[in-house]
Amino acid sequence: MSETHRVRFDPVDIEIEANEDETVLDAAFRQGVMPLHGCKEGQCSSCKSFLLDGDLQMDRYSTFALADYESDEGYVLLCRAHAYSDLDIELINYDEDMILAGLPVVTVRTRVEAVEELTHDITLLRVTVVGDDEFKFHPGQYVDIAVPGSDEHRSFSMANLPKSHDGELEFIIKRYSGGRFSSLLEDGLDAGAELDVTGPYGTFTLRADSERRLVFIGGGAGMAPILSLLRQVAAKEDFGREVVFYYGARTAADLFLLDELEEIGARIPGFRFVPCLSDSDRVDWNDVGHDGSIGVVTDVAGAGESDLAGADVYMCGPPPMIDAGLEMLEDRSVPRERIFYDKFTVSAEAD
Repeated sequence: MSETHRVRFDPVDIEIEANEDETVLDAAFRQGVMPLHGCKEGQCSSCKSFLLDGDLQMDRYSTFALADYESDEGYVLLCRAHAYSDLDIELINYDEDMILAGLPVVTVRTRVEAVEELTHDITLLRVTVVGDDEFKFHPGQYVDIAVPGSDEHRSFSMANLPKSHDGELEFIIKRYSGGRFSSLLEDGLDAGAELDVTGPYGTFTLRADSERRLVFIGGGAGMAPILSLLRQVAAKEDFGREVVFYYGARTAADLFLLDELEEIGARIPGFRFVPCLSDSDRVDWNDVGHDGSIGVVTDVAGAGESDLAGADVYMCGPPPMIDAGLEMLEDRSVPRERIFYDKFTVSAEAD
């Protein structure tokens, strides 16, 4: 039987208990504490912290997330760290309001209600929680869905708003050839099938105390958490911040939910939606039914925004898009604490 140890997070002065057989990050989730994190698999470095005191051991991780020299200096990944004594850990990146607003992570059984094709490679999956279990989440968060018949899971962001009365969860999922979960979406996951869902995870949530304008940059299935945030904004009667959403796709055939985005925009004063097509030299935007731009989404956003340094920027999409966006934002002198992003990890890409 594993022992339990105290873990103290500086400088926020929060303490949790962690069992040796769980990671420090999972222990925090279990107790409703939400440090900044991303993939939970040692790949993205979002939960990188500094060990001030104590003894821990790390599961395998990518050196892209934590370089060898950083490990030698005392840096750790909370999603890979197991406590073997009481620990004092300094959080490198943290949002004090968010860390205390976490919801306990739970596992619920859900039933598939609909599987709908949005484009040639993107599917809308809608499920509802079975029984009397209640599943709560913040707009912008994600869950792990267990792959039936295996011990694997895949992570997907909710696209809808929390609806505790009906337990509905809605996902926008990109299908990959040969993917474990993608193959089920194409053949085998019909209405009535049941899936185990664990969450909520993620800190890609709206910082409501800010009054800065909002710039969203998304690509592919990265539409999901941004759509959840836009639905949240549209539901507020007194929301006074300017909002713009740059969405990247390859061709016009890869655009979807344009009618809903137009309807959402009608409820957000000053809202602009800018679809960006990277694989088209020319396009008749009249055929698309919406004005847009030609080019890579991060380039279009950089060229189209004169005051990014005065905005809160939210990005969600594949790693190349996020990396390009971070470089662009750094060049534009956007403060790091005003940049929020959700980067798809290798496991999500490989599905």
